[in-house]
Amino acid sequence: MNIVVREARLRPESASLYPGIPAGVWIPAAELGARLLVQHLAAAEPTKLGNRLLDESHFEFRGGLPRGTSGTFRTRYGENGSHPVS
Repeated sequence: MNIVVREARLRPESASLYPGIPAGVWIPAAELGARLLVQHLAAAEPTKLGNRLLDESHFEFRGGLPRGTSGTFRTRYGENGSHPVS
């Protein structure tokens, strides 16, 4: 199966860090990122964000266009040592 939309799922061991986000469920990464950003901005005491909103130690990823493929979809900046497709 070739999935064009980049998806992410929360690892079960990190579920307590993300209330309201179901663990083990594939969600479009853009949607998940937007939800986490809204939660972060609404928090009374927001935690410091790292380099990426969706931490790879907390989330798994699949899909997206392969590097070098033309199109309007983007993947994470810096993956595979290259820049995202614009």
